[in-house]
Amino acid sequence: MEKQHYTSPNFNGKIFVNTETTNVLNPGAFISILPKFFKRVEGRLPKTPPGPFTIDSSLFNEHIDKERVTWLWHSSVLIEMEGIRLLTDPAWGKFASPVPGFGPKRFFSSPVDINKLPLIDYILLSHDHYDHLDKNTIREFGKTDVKFICSLGVGKWLRKWKIDNSRIKELDWWDEVILNESLKLILTPARHFSGRGTGDRNTTLWGSFTLIGKSKRIFFGADSGYFDGFKIIGEKYGPFDLTMLEIGASSPYWPDIHMGPEKAMKAHTDLQGKLLLPIHWGTFNLAMHPWKEPVQKIIELANEMNQKLLLPVPGKINEINGNEFISRWWDEF
Repeated sequence: MEKQHYTSPNFNGKIFVNTETTNVLNPGAFISILPKFFKRVEGRLPKTPPGPFTIDSSLFNEHIDKERVTWLWHSSVLIEMEGIRLLTDPAWGKFASPVPGFGPKRFFSSPVDINKLPLIDYILLSHDHYDHLDKNTIREFGKTDVKFICSLGVGKWLRKWKIDNSRIKELDWWDEVILNESLKLILTPARHFSGRGTGDRNTTLWGSFTLIGKSKRIFFGADSGYFDGFKIIGEKYGPFDLTMLEIGASSPYWPDIHMGPEKAMKAHTDLQGKLLLPIHWGTFNLAMHPWKEPVQKIIELANEMNQKLLLPVPGKINEINGNEFISRWWDEF
């Protein structure tokens, strides 16, 4: 695997660092977590597998003249904006793990076969964790002409998986890319970490994506703990017509790297968001909380704070028109 040195201000000569002191785990937490994580707890998994979910793929035959968003699962979102289709953190694999057939298994199958997707122009890769960057998925997209935009260093994995370097654009925080005459993308900061093995932690960068079009502004938060960066991004690029922020996989044992519903709502208001699409929930068992808890809590908070949510059925195509929609698909499972 290639080793690189970066001139980024976020690289200290050995690893990338957050803008705030960040612990992946609270000191001494590992010993406490291990027995709890493997203990069977009522509600941590769906009683029956959710779905099946499907996409009305006939809608993809339409010209992309509207801003639309389709939450597929976890952090995989199809965005249609200014005549361009973008797909975030695609992971079609059954397991979010370095070991085939082992580890967190997805709760439900994809609403769409990877080979039946419409033409994707860009794949956005926020960081290199297994639930966001899946080798077999990337190799499948490698058979198409799609281009990849990723955080610094993540390109090494794509090159290892035979993606030509001419199709890869690596960005540092605050780097901008003009996608067409009416759409700009910025890699914005996040508070997280990276790594796919025991010896490569934080050797690649993590980030969020900001999309600015003529009529709409969208923020994809990927994985992040709460930090002052949300307010900075909101002041610089907001208000946002849609924010996509993680609500699942949080824990008091790792408060710096995942937000949970309360901090996600605070981040949404910092970003000056008008509509919140919760992501990073309902797909994998990555924490000790019940699988429905994040979505139930975010609905309570939105009601209390008079905020609007977009919570569609996986695979449901939605226009970004500011309207709230809460499907409650999870209630069936």
